[in-house]
Amino acid sequence: MNRLFVQNLTVIDFSYFDAQRGIMGESWIVDIELQGELDDQGMVFDFGDVKKQIKQLIDTEVDHRFVISTQLKNLSIEQSQHKVRLNWDSQLGHFEHESPTDSVVLLDAKTVNTKSISKHLEDKILDVLPSNVTGVTLKLYEEQIEGAYYHYSHGLKKHLGNCQRIVHGHRSKIEIFENHKRSSELEDYWSACFRNIYIGTKEDVKKVLDINGKEHTSFCYTAQQGRFKLTLPSKRVHIIDTDSTVELIAAYIADQCLAKHPNNHYLVKAYEGVGKGAIAERK
Repeated sequence: MNRLFVQNLTVIDFSYFDAQRGIMGESWIVDIELQGELDDQGMVFDFGDVKKQIKQLIDTEVDHRFVISTQLKNLSIEQSQHKVRLNWDSQLGHFEHESPTDSVVLLDAKTVNTKSISKHLEDKILDVLPSNVTGVTLKLYEEQIEGAYYHYSHGLKKHLGNCQRIVHGHRSKIEIFENHKRSSELEDYWSACFRNIYIGTKEDVKKVLDINGKEHTSFCYTAQQGRFKLTLPSKRVHIIDTDSTVELIAAYIADQCLAKHPNNHYLVKAYEGVGKGAIAERK
């Protein structure tokens, strides 16, 4: 049996619902291995096609989408050709999500994890490959981070691409320098502030309401792809005045640091997933 492999094929940035932690932003690196017979070119599959065709399929299926298990307890699904509405209660509180259908992955699995997502993608990939390719194996894994990091979800209504989807997210590290020295104390503080959080924009708040004795925040906006709505417990929300691009998140953190100590110099290096991000400097 012949096998072809590509490491670091892509990174999928998405969000999913975890019963214990709520809506989770995540970033997983993707490695792939193809098994099969050699074709007339002496290849299992062309590397160029792996990087184009398969990467595009993976990005389309999961990247910048909200993944939820159809086996989730108390989940109600209303779906039409163009729109999906999700409604569910958990120990954390009440959740509602409404968006264009392409923004959501309804996963037929008990738990959303690297194993169930890999199986979902492997089946999709094998369906579009030539007959000489008889097997697909994906490895999905988190970046190894030494130091502080956080999981966050958000939506960017002004974005012309898939970032406009109201629930997608990232697992991101952060580096903060105070007076030109790395500050683990500040990094730990901000990673705690943004742990398993939804970063929302103030102008997108539709209302704050009480549901079963708990405060909830409801967001709503219309973007190029359609209308988006989200309701979740307020304890899982961090609201900022601006949109939540990584540039504005870095600036927000730097401004908050400077407001507490106006005579200090701060440099914030905020990541958005793996290997990319923004830098904000204040002095």
